[in-house]
Amino acid sequence: MDVPELLEAASLLVPEETATANDITVRDIWDYLVDDEWEIALGLLEELGGARPLPLAFWEKLAEAAEQLRLERSATWCHWRCSEIRNGVIRADLTLRPAADARRTKPIPAAGVLRPMWDIGLLSPTGGRAVSVAALWVENTLTLEPGGRATVRLVPLTPSHWTHVQPGRHITMHEDRTVAGTAVVLEVHRPAHALT
Repeated sequence: MDVPELLEAASLLVPEETATANDITVRDIWDYLVDDEWEIALGLLEELGGARPLPLAFWEKLAEAAEQLRLERSATWCHWRCSEIRNGVIRADLTLRPAADARRTKPIPAAGVLRPMWDIGLLSPTGGRAVSVAALWVENTLTLEPGGRATVRLVPLTPSHWTHVQPGRHITMHEDRTVAGTAVVLEVHRPAHALT
């Protein structure tokens, strides 16, 4: 499929009543598609995808369109959303330890490349602390500085480890044995196999 076909197919997966915060709807996006404004249509479809849960096929089509348009960040975001659907997502308020108090002295890249370990209350068979890995996406910024605070999205690599995690729970981030940051869980969305 080429870009217009992918965007048209993705737009057909969005319920008509869905609108962005700026009241943009699928009908508005069709106007951009007709005028070959594919990059704008892609961006607006990404926004519509944030308004409500949409099927895996929607995000797969957007990722392919973004790749064809060579929009790397959009493609990365759409692939990330595919991972959220497959593995679930935990949104949390994360505060990193200051550089003077932690091993991390450089900012965390926002776009889901870091896969830290998380203490989410699991115990090992011997009774010690067990950690679980989750990829991390920092919302609304390109990096998170040491000592900084931001809302993050976590995609568990082993979703079954995270079934007990609920909003309000305090969890800790580790890049080694020391605590790199602390977070409070804001939202939990389980894997959405039914939306595929």
